[in-house]
Amino acid sequence: MIDRRRFIGASAAGGAAAALGVHGCAPDTSTGSGGDEARSAASPPPPFELDEVTVAELQAAMESGERTASSITQLYLERIEALDRQGPELRSVIEVNPEALEIADRLDEERRVSGLRGPLHGVPVALKDNIDTHDRMTTTAGSLALEGSIPPQDAFVVQRLREAGAIVLAKLNMSEWAYFRGERATSGWSARGGQCRNAYALDRNPCGSSSGSGVAAAANLAALTIGTETGGSIMCPSSINGIVGIKPTVGLWSRSGVIPISHSQDTAGPMCRTLRDAAVLLGPLTGVDPRDPATEASRGAAHDDYAAFLDPQGMEGARIGAARSFGGFSPEEWALFDEALAAMRAGGAEVVDPANLPAAAWNDEQPLLVLEYEFKANMNAYLSSLGPDAPVRTLAEIIDFNERNADREMPFFGQERLVASQARGPLTDPEYVNAVSAIQRGAREDGIDALMESHDLDAIVAPTRSVAWKTDHIVGDRLTGGSSAGVAAIAGYPDITVPMGFVSGLPVGVSFFGRRWSEPTLLRIAYGYEQATSHRTPPTFAATLG
Repeated sequence: MIDRRRFIGASAAGGAAAALGVHGCAPDTSTGSGGDEARSAASPPPPFELDEVTVAELQAAMESGERTASSITQLYLERIEALDRQGPELRSVIEVNPEALEIADRLDEERRVSGLRGPLHGVPVALKDNIDTHDRMTTTAGSLALEGSIPPQDAFVVQRLREAGAIVLAKLNMSEWAYFRGERATSGWSARGGQCRNAYALDRNPCGSSSGSGVAAAANLAALTIGTETGGSIMCPSSINGIVGIKPTVGLWSRSGVIPISHSQDTAGPMCRTLRDAAVLLGPLTGVDPRDPATEASRGAAHDDYAAFLDPQGMEGARIGAARSFGGFSPEEWALFDEALAAMRAGGAEVVDPANLPAAAWNDEQPLLVLEYEFKANMNAYLSSLGPDAPVRTLAEIIDFNERNADREMPFFGQERLVASQARGPLTDPEYVNAVSAIQRGAREDGIDALMESHDLDAIVAPTRSVAWKTDHIVGDRLTGGSSAGVAAIAGYPDITVPMGFVSGLPVGVSFFGRRWSEPTLLRIAYGYEQATSHRTPPTFAATLG
């Protein structure tokens, strides 16, 4: 066991540099197919006392006195040290919280003296590195341009986490700037964190941009993790890493204090090993936030306890549409989807197959155009919120920083997305106004809403994402596989992915999505499926699966 005070001191001295060898390190220059993987798989990871443990089990252990928040936090810190920068070298953690153990001690005392703050009391939670924390950790979106940046206040969701009693354990690696930087990018790579690796096969990609959140949850590096999504960055890494992901309705969770891309699509959400844990995390972080006007629409639509909607018989009587209108999935992935539909029918659901989404009301260029406009406006607003001491203050300064530090920031791919965004005009441009209206109408009224109304559906289901591809820094990501996340992302509607099985040893998920604010219905149906199939299997940290 590592000494807890030494661990804190090392973290305080250099973030993860001293304790994990991450913070401020040189970029990882491996292509994902060299000798690193063979060395990292030389011996299996050590047994872990908290392997696959749930929030309910942690709370029961703390209530009985078998464990404390401090002992639980200590175990997760040791797990991070053993697997993230040693052993398989997952590189999913950018830095650990140097105050985590002190916070845990205080929460243990609080439990003894006055009881629980909330449902997450003493539970360690790890956050994607684009979610602000006003503490001794930084928030950088994986970029050296924001290295050392400590925001003036917590993100609203972090404030809510602390109020619920959670321990913010660590900041997690991610695709730099949430994958909105280069045209030939590699998911899971950031200049601060290096290349994050898939825990099921180390040469495979973890998908982005919430790559570290997916890997950390899959590998049991934290009790719970949180990611963010604009266009699939919760769904894809959850599916590819064999976990549950919830992309809430835009506005259910506040986005204030989250480094942005798009105010029309961005949201944070739970990424966990079980749907119950994800539901337990979902409720306490809701709330109307004056800093995010989108949350006003959640008034009367949000719930404090989403676990109350979980029902092991949740598929009974549900009417589900099987969307087969997404290309790129392999025959093996469609075969698993057919098995998933059979399980839904066996659970009492009525399946409409096919129930394909109508033809899209936008062209391929419009969604990217909208993101380019919104990224510039939102990024400049976020940077201005950091105050006069911010390392960079505008998108233009980020672009300039990357050019001046190209050897560290752009060893594999460029910043074409940033440059294109900088060239866009204000959000009053007719080009933008017309494009955002068109794609939202196509995804909402002419898409999800129309399909559900025409077939009287409770939910739409589809395979989430094709299996993980091999990481390759020369050619970038393989983006030819299938994905169903785009429509719900553009609509701003909820989407839940649950493990669906394995193809050649690699996980794939099935997505349940539907109307705005339909989280309770989707949770009920998805939980019934999860309980009936139990496809979640921990990773083996194999060097390769061929």
